[in-house]
Amino acid sequence: MKSMGLYRRKNHDDLLDVATFLINQQGTSGVLHGYRWMHLKCVQAGFSVPRDTVYELMKVLDPDGMKSRLRRRLRRRRYASRGPNYVWHIDGYDKLKPFGIAINGCMDGFSRCMIWLEAASTNNDPKVIGNYFINAVKERGGCPKRVRGDLGTENVYVENMQKFLRRNHEDDLSGDRSYMSGRSTLNQRIEWFWGLLRKEMAQFYMDLFADLGQDGNDFFRGDMLDKYIIQFCFMNVIQANLDEVCDIWNTHRLQSNDNRVGGGKRPILLYSLPHLYGLNNHICQVEETEVDICAEETTPKPSCGDNTASELCEILMEKYHMSEPTSATEAKELYMRLRQMIRSELGDI
Repeated sequence: MKSMGLYRRKNHDDLLDVATFLINQQGTSGVLHGYRWMHLKCVQAGFSVPRDTVYELMKVLDPDGMKSRLRRRLRRRRYASRGPNYVWHIDGYDKLKPFGIAINGCMDGFSRCMIWLEAASTNNDPKVIGNYFINAVKERGGCPKRVRGDLGTENVYVENMQKFLRRNHEDDLSGDRSYMSGRSTLNQRIEWFWGLLRKEMAQFYMDLFADLGQDGNDFFRGDMLDKYIIQFCFMNVIQANLDEVCDIWNTHRLQSNDNRVGGGKRPILLYSLPHLYGLNNHICQVEETEVDICAEETTPKPSCGDNTASELCEILMEKYHMSEPTSATEAKELYMRLRQMIRSELGDI
């Protein structure tokens, strides 16, 4: 068709509709996105629009942001893995922890596909991290050949469960060798992802929460009560944002500056279809009864760190007919209103 000068008809969406979508994103963590990431958000939102068009629109709608994102590329260390589920990398992200939001994630080392990305009131409870792990094992029908985690006590349950599930396997990495720990800075796969998370989402919330207690504002003092109310109001909204980041990351095209497997491919394809690239899936089959035994020792993630504070917020919402927030703006308004009511009841406005 190309040699004959013929092309498929491209029915792109109206530029005004796309521009309106981009403008609306400026009031969310979308203000942090580059044009490639924003183009993927447009596609997932149902728009048919070329990436170059998104680039040109963002130059007009967000010129300062486009300039601030220009930077030189750093030369990265090389990483090698034999295929999906050969190594899972687990780590916690603490940048939102001063405000009561703790994030934990797991990435497949070969494909860079995110296995989980969860927000909760804690990422230090080993039973909660263990619950993330065992749910992933259930979902995938097995455990990875090896797990890489930090030296902290939060991964103790994951370590014990991984070694337990792999104790009877006969490969070189079975049993005690199936879990590897070390300094967080050496856990390069997941550590790199945290930089992307901050750029695409976390910085937005860091600024939002910091503004609550700055410039004469008195909407956040850093005490546990304020953190509990933030957890109640923001947790579901932040988790929805994390799910969105995870979906976009897993379906985007990886960039690579050499001929290694991965460049130009999507994490979800590398993870799900390794045979297309001449590689094997290294998932290790485990007994369902043993998985159930492990699951009984774990704890589902808590959305709010205090049940009493959560119940009080629910009572006030029902009494004054307040709705569940669906955006960061709505969550902020709900937080400020609930906080004023609760502190007024406590005699501490």
